Amino acid sequence: MANPSLLILAGDGIGPEVMAEVKKIIHWMGARRGVTFDVTEDLVGGCAYDKHGVPLHDDTMAKAQEVDAVLLGAVGGPKYDTLDFSVKPERGLLRLRKEMDLFSNLRPAQCFDALADFSSLKKDVVAGLDIVIVRELTSGVYFGEPRGIFTEGNERVGINTQRYTESEIARVARSAFELARKRANKVCSMEKANVMESGILWRDVVQEIHDKEYPDVQLSHMYADNGAMQLVRWPKQFDVIVTDNLFGDVLSDCAAMLTGSLGMLPSASLGAPMANGRPKALYEPVHGSAPDIAGQGKANPIACILSFAMALRYSFDMGEDATRVEKAVEQVLADGLRTADLMGPEGGTPISTTQMGDAIVAALDKSL
Repeated sequence: MANPSLLILAGDGIGPEVMAEVKKIIHWMGARRGVTFDVTEDLVGGCAYDKHGVPLHDDTMAKAQEVDAVLLGAVGGPKYDTLDFSVKPERGLLRLRKEMDLFSNLRPAQCFDALADFSSLKKDVVAGLDIVIVRELTSGVYFGEPRGIFTEGNERVGINTQRYTESEIARVARSAFELARKRANKVCSMEKANVMESGILWRDVVQEIHDKEYPDVQLSHMYADNGAMQLVRWPKQFDVIVTDNLFGDVLSDCAAMLTGSLGMLPSASLGAPMANGRPKALYEPVHGSAPDIAGQGKANPIACILSFAMALRYSFDMGEDATRVEKAVEQVLADGLRTADLMGPEGGTPISTTQMGDAIVAALDKSL
C-alpha cells in the first residue's frame, strides 16, 4: 500500500520557519507511529516569483493535483507590493484553491483553557469556545466577473461582482451540514438577504438542502453583520457557521481573535472526493507571512502544526493521531510555554519557534 503523499509549500516570511516544526511532527510520526509520508517540497508565492517569474509554476500546480494533501505556510511580503496584480504572491494561493476546486474552507476557532485570559474578551465569554466557520472559497465576489478598475467619464470606477450559482451554494451547505452531524448538529447560515439578491439565493438554497437532506440538523439564518456582532457578544451560541467567500473571510478573522492569537488557528480547504474517496485538500495556518518577524525565531508554529493535525483527520483518516497532536499542543500551553505572540499579562515561559516545536514533540513522546 502506497504511503500517504504530502506536498509542502512553505512559502514566504515565517512560512519556512513554522513548516520546519511541522516536519519534526512528520518525522516523529514515522519514527514513533510507523507512518511514513512521501513528502515533496516546492515553491509558492514570492519565492516562486523570484525563481520562475510567477507565484505558482505549472509543474507545482500539477504536483498539487496528484498528492493526497497540500500543506502551505504563508505567502507575500512588502518586497512584492509593487508587482502587477496578476503575479502577486497571493495569486499563487488563489490559483491552488481555484484549480483544485477547494470550495469548502474550514476554519476552527478553539480557545484552549490555558489561553482563555489572553483573549481580548472576558474569560467567561471565550473559555471552552469550539466553533468552526465553513467559508465558500472558490466563488463569490473574489472571483466574479466583471471585475477591474475602469474609467467612466472623468473618473475611475472599481468593480467586483458577487456571483453564486445554486450548485456552488448547495455543495458548501452540504459540507457544513455533514460537519455539524459530527459535532453539535447545529448550523447557522450567514448572508445579507436583506440587501443582496445573492444573499436571498444563498438563504433559499441552504434552506432547501436542509429540508430535503438534513432535517435532523438544527438550522438558523442570520445577517452577516449581526453575526459579526454576535461573535464578539456571545460566540458560544454557535457551533458551525456557513457563509460566503467575502463574509467568511471577515468573520473567520473576527473569530480568530476570540482565541487570543492568529498564531493559534489552522484551516482546511476541501474539494470534491478523489479516486480514493478522500477530498482534495489544502491545509494552511490562518496567519500571514509576518515579514516583520521572519528569521527571528519569534513565530508561533502551532497554527501550522494544528493544520497538519487537520490533514491527519480529513485526508489520512488518522483521527486518533490528529487528536494526539492537538492534545500535545494543549499540554505545552498548559505547562506555560509561550511564543512571543502569546506573552500576555498572565506571564509564561518565553520560548522560540524551534523550542515550541521541540516541546510539542516531547509532549507527543509522553503521550505514548
